[in-house]
Amino acid sequence: MPTGRPPAEGMVGAVPADGSEPEPVFPDIGSGSPMHRTTEWWAYDGMLSRPRADTARGSCSCGWRGANLYPIDWTQQDGDGFRDLDTSGPRDDRAQHIADVESRSVPLPSEVEDLLHRLEDQLDALAAGAPLAALKAVAALERLVGRIGREAASAVESDEPSWETIGRALGLTAKEARSRLTRVSLRR
Repeated sequence: MPTGRPPAEGMVGAVPADGSEPEPVFPDIGSGSPMHRTTEWWAYDGMLSRPRADTARGSCSCGWRGANLYPIDWTQQDGDGFRDLDTSGPRDDRAQHIADVESRSVPLPSEVEDLLHRLEDQLDALAAGAPLAALKAVAALERLVGRIGREAASAVESDEPSWETIGRALGLTAKEARSRLTRVSLRR
């Protein structure tokens, strides 16, 4: 569901026995680079000198960490032999966090929200049936978004609100808000 901003990245994070935030690990995915790094629960199995997580929780790229801890039973496997964890609890916690952030951010007018939903449906159908036309539409949208984004960023900056105020309105941290406005201002 479009909301006028991309959702914060989230995952089911690992929590070691001491309750600390573990450092990212680099799972062995074979030779070559770049190396993938993660803090997702499944990578903290105690193998290859990695720490072992006893519990998992919802987490968000904004820095939020869920208060609820969910035990990890490392003996559980799915039908393909992969480790299995019911991640619905941490994911539900994160969904509630996102809903809370959204409720404090500036709302989109319902007409714009509806238009974004309809546009998404149309572009999904176009991508499935006429992918080149979908790419042409995306290019047109990128030009439109760039122009309007620059205009909006300029208007916000001329009002000189604090980065905290801008972040709160967008559902972001102050640092993320500054980065967003800088990126939008420079988009061509």
